[in-house]
Amino acid sequence: MKHILPILTLTTLAAAASAQSAAAGLSYNRAGLSYNTDASKLRDGSSDNGYSLSVEALVGSSNVWVGANADANSQGDDNVSVGYLFKNVAAGIDATAFVGSNDGFGIIARRSLNEVVAGLEGRIVWSQNGGSKSTDTFVYELAYNVNSKYQVAVSIEDASNVAEQTSVTVRYNF
Repeated sequence: MKHILPILTLTTLAAAASAQSAAAGLSYNRAGLSYNTDASKLRDGSSDNGYSLSVEALVGSSNVWVGANADANSQGDDNVSVGYLFKNVAAGIDATAFVGSNDGFGIIARRSLNEVVAGLEGRIVWSQNGGSKSTDTFVYELAYNVNSKYQVAVSIEDASNVAEQTSVTVRYNF
């Protein structure tokens, strides 16, 4: 009974520190270079491995999010997206709802995993592209913030029109 006050104090401080570090650990202003490590084939027979560039940012101090991807080997689709960031929706998870080119839309869920390893981050993306090639895509990513400016990530993409693909990404936070 005499240890309840110190335990409650430590629990409260740990929860406050965890909530603060989770919010501070996510950068939404970043540029990245990815390499798809799989030489997988699209269902039409073409290959979709190689490099791609991405950039995403919040507009000013608002929660309006913009993102763009460009396929450097001209095999895949380039796209531009705009969305709205909902911070700390539940359990430290930030969610971004977006619409994009190619009749696309989706949701990005990100969370700092500092309680597991400092600098670790998880991200899950669900998107759907309409048009003539309607696809559902899920991306599962684990990223590590090397420091405040650089991040390395490994992701697995599972799309309905391609085999599962693994990518390695290096990002610069600006």
